[in-house]
Amino acid sequence: MTVLYGVITGVLAATGVYLLLSRTILRVVLGLAFVSYAANLAILGAGGLTLNAPPLLSLRGPHVDPLPQALILTAIVIGFGTTALLLTLAVRTYQATGRDDVARFDDELNELGGDLDDPAADPEHPTNPEEFHPEDYADGPVIAAETALTPEAEKEKS
Repeated sequence: MTVLYGVITGVLAATGVYLLLSRTILRVVLGLAFVSYAANLAILGAGGLTLNAPPLLSLRGPHVDPLPQALILTAIVIGFGTTALLLTLAVRTYQATGRDDVARFDDELNELGGDLDDPAADPEHPTNPEEFHPEDYADGPVIAAETALTPEAEKEKS
């Protein structure tokens, strides 16, 4: 069983590294998740693999150290949160740039020359509030446009 456990950990780590070396955003995110799963299994294996041994020190018999299991539980929760954040960033990056090739992002940044005053890559979602024009969103309700005051309304208010 220990050999099988080691092989599964190695396969997960190798698959994760292979996916991390890919040029696609989704594969990079999945590769990072696989590497974290492999690390969790390695920690669990280092804690000792014993059949029918509870991690409770109050019972008689052989015991398993409960610390690796507690660390892995924490790592799983953090890993899910990190994976969700990275997937969200990957989707938003794809929406903003229209591509999922990581190597082409560097080319695009070099073409910009570090000038941050260029218009947004996604004109549909402006990052500057001054670029917001409610008439562009006439086909659907926009909460920000309903609550924002026009310059004329601001003058009347004051």
